[in-house]
Amino acid sequence: MSDLIIKTEGLVKHYVLGSETVRAVRGVDLEIHEGEFVSVMGPSGSGKSTFMNMIGCLDTPTEGKYWLSGQLVSELSDDQLARVRNQRIGFVFQTFNLLPRATALHNVELPLIYAGMRGKERKERAAEKLELVGLADRMAHKPPELSGGQRQRVAVARALVNEPDLLLADEPTGNLDSVTSSAIMRQLAELNEQGQTIVLVTHEHDIAEYSKRQVHLKDGLIEQDFFTEAAGATT
Repeated sequence: MSDLIIKTEGLVKHYVLGSETVRAVRGVDLEIHEGEFVSVMGPSGSGKSTFMNMIGCLDTPTEGKYWLSGQLVSELSDDQLARVRNQRIGFVFQTFNLLPRATALHNVELPLIYAGMRGKERKERAAEKLELVGLADRMAHKPPELSGGQRQRVAVARALVNEPDLLLADEPTGNLDSVTSSAIMRQLAELNEQGQTIVLVTHEHDIAEYSKRQVHLKDGLIEQDFFTEAAGATT
């Protein structure tokens, strides 16, 4: 399992809503290796967001097992899961989730503050990641002074600042126009070419085309799993 970032066996998630049991994920077996760029697709209610929450250690499975970089994380406590999220997973969300009154540099620094990194090293690392996403000249700007695409690039830099094993992007282009969306996806593809493992959740086929592999969920199960270059050929 050495080069596996993600391995799930029989992953199940049920929710009880009143008298109803919602079976969001019904038994998913999946392996994702280091350096892959995978899109998780599916219509509303397919289970893709629930699955993303589990592999992001934001939620725990009802049944089944999940290994992240060889560690069985499906049986960890909430405190242990929080440490895993902070140290090994970077998140990019549709709504950016930036502090509006903080500069781009400070927004990117935040995970390092929580990790206890010293000020000088912290600022250098944050600046390096902003340079990586093409925002070297926007470090002192606050989110309201940035375009939507620039704000999402700040969010990508923040997700990368802890040098995570895994970058999770949940509908990262959902609030962006088509031109800006393409620019963000090219940025993610470039990061992947540099070795970053990325899992992207999207409902848009043109966005999924930027990834190298697509996993389609339906009714909480994997319906298709194929490489983008040979779309339709199951693995």
